[in-house]
Amino acid sequence: MSTGRPRDPDVDRRIARAALDLFGDAGWAGFAMETVARRAGVGKASLYLRWNSKEALLTDALTAGLPHVSDVDTGTLHGDLVELATQILDVYAGPISRAALRLTLEAATIPGIAEHYDSIRRAQIQAARGIVRRGIARGELPGTTSVTLLLNTVIGGAMMHALTTPPDKRAALAADTGTQARRLVDFLLARS
Repeated sequence: MSTGRPRDPDVDRRIARAALDLFGDAGWAGFAMETVARRAGVGKASLYLRWNSKEALLTDALTAGLPHVSDVDTGTLHGDLVELATQILDVYAGPISRAALRLTLEAATIPGIAEHYDSIRRAQIQAARGIVRRGIARGELPGTTSVTLLLNTVIGGAMMHALTTPPDKRAALAADTGTQARRLVDFLLARS
């Protein structure tokens, strides 16, 4: 039997969101438990009851709040690539886009985060490579297709579109990432 008050999931969500927002705004150098607590509207003690370090807090916030790129199999290369591009757009055009970008830039320099991020990144790369390999196996792409080049084009195109969308149009993009993903994949597959 557990003692004490049960944890409030709403408080956990507020803390995770505040941690991601702070990391996105200030990076690792400006990431502090006190500031996260203030942004989340909780006492600093609440954070230390849940996490013993800012590395542990950020790791949990990233795990809970960052959309993950996952393996999909819709049955067609087109459908799989649209889903992959949509997932990338969701990461970089969504509400935690600044944190995702900071993570891409700073993960290797943050103790404890580097290993966690590397593990996530490797799984995402394997999932994306699986999409293209299935397309080749189904005969939707020539066997000579460069898996890396195709993925760099899809993922890079989606990421750059999200990052270069003007601020006044970002909300519209985030609300309908599927349409832009379809346009990108249609363009790419028409050229291959």
